[in-house]
Amino acid sequence: MYGGFWDNLKNAFKHSDNSLYKLIAINLLVFLVVMVARVLMTIGGVGDLYSSALSYLMMPASVSRLIFQPWSILTYMFLHEGIFHILFNMLFLYWFGLLINQYLGSRKLANLYILGGLAGAVFYVWIYNLAPYFSGSVDSSLMLGASAGVFAVVVGAATLTPNTTFMLILIGPVKIKYIAIFYVILSFANSAGANAGGELAHLGGALLGFIYITQLRKGIDWGIPVQKVGIFFENFFASRKGVKVSYRKKKTSAGYGSTFSKSSKSSTPVTSSSDATQEEIDRILDKIAERGYEALNKEEKRKLFEFSKK
Repeated sequence: MYGGFWDNLKNAFKHSDNSLYKLIAINLLVFLVVMVARVLMTIGGVGDLYSSALSYLMMPASVSRLIFQPWSILTYMFLHEGIFHILFNMLFLYWFGLLINQYLGSRKLANLYILGGLAGAVFYVWIYNLAPYFSGSVDSSLMLGASAGVFAVVVGAATLTPNTTFMLILIGPVKIKYIAIFYVILSFANSAGANAGGELAHLGGALLGFIYITQLRKGIDWGIPVQKVGIFFENFFASRKGVKVSYRKKKTSAGYGSTFSKSSKSSTPVTSSSDATQEEIDRILDKIAERGYEALNKEEKRKLFEFSKK
């Protein structure tokens, strides 16, 4: 990360290693667009059109409907209507996402969120179409929200560093494994209530978060396909010339290893405005691969930041 929260959020799309802020920014931007559309269309007397249009972005429980709007398995996980819904989702994503980003890096955080959202959607459709309790509401049930992806991040962080402690207001220090367990149990208890679809998606995301980290410890990264898609679009939209930094997975004994490949238009050392040579940048990137971005000192972060703008 390159600064405070708001600075990082404002510059979320200017850097390639801050998935946490990209995810938060996308959710906030979509929320604002939806809110403005809802108000204007309702005042304009076309509120029904707004509801109909929104339903095509929400996740349907009906398989027959999902076939005709397959994009909704992705769009639903960035969609919110209620202010408190998005507020709590983004707070949890930020708090627990910082841990994932610190230990595993930006790309694996994005992997967890997307895979958690997909797992939540699959679990939601599966249960709704199999359980007799939901048989009468399958065709009319729709779901939206980032909760499944957020639950994957929460449980993933708790699986990765279970004894990390958060200070909770009125409660005091609590290990994050107990926070995760509490919310999973709460979702299970409410899975037959008014928000059954959302709670089931929570459970699907939570299960994915646990499995993802346990598999990662064995050297198996379920997020590689998601990662490749992300890299493709990063490269597609990249306008930066000169140095290109790309990611590839490298298996290590701990299962978390990663490395970076560096290339430039010339094989000769390149000097940026920060007076950093290509050799120094290579050394900094190797350090990130071995120990994570947070292991860099301020001078190394400055050089990498200045060099990335070249």
